[in-house]
Amino acid sequence: MSKSATYKPRQPSRASAVSWQLVQTLWVGGIWVLQFIVLPAIEQAGLAPLLVQEIAARLMPLLVGLAAVGVALQALALLRVEGLASLLRDVRGQLLLTVAAMALSHFAALHYWPGAEYWLRFSYLVMAFCGLLLVLQPVPGKTRGA
Repeated sequence: MSKSATYKPRQPSRASAVSWQLVQTLWVGGIWVLQFIVLPAIEQAGLAPLLVQEIAARLMPLLVGLAAVGVALQALALLRVEGLASLLRDVRGQLLLTVAAMALSHFAALHYWPGAEYWLRFSYLVMAFCGLLLVLQPVPGKTRGA
């Protein structure tokens, strides 16, 4: 399109920015809270180690599923504001794709590789650190200084 007096570039909506931040808070915060606050706290409370492992085994897949849904919503917001090329060229898109791949591999290992405790923990921690890096990135449609 030409840049005439009537042409206005597509401005990102405030709803996209708010939904980006809300979804990011839910899935990244959930992963970090479980791994670094809840599980250590129930270990310190004196619960049996097998009980702590059972709680972790029940809650981790739920949070990985929440992360997968959150990443899908964030990817839609990124695509809407920045376009298709942003998924591969932008750091935010690369982090979202990494988390999606780790969530998929987490569920695949959970169902098809019964003794994959180390891979389950690794994929979970990769999602946690990618989420932390994603928090440090600007919201789509905004520059760092804005």
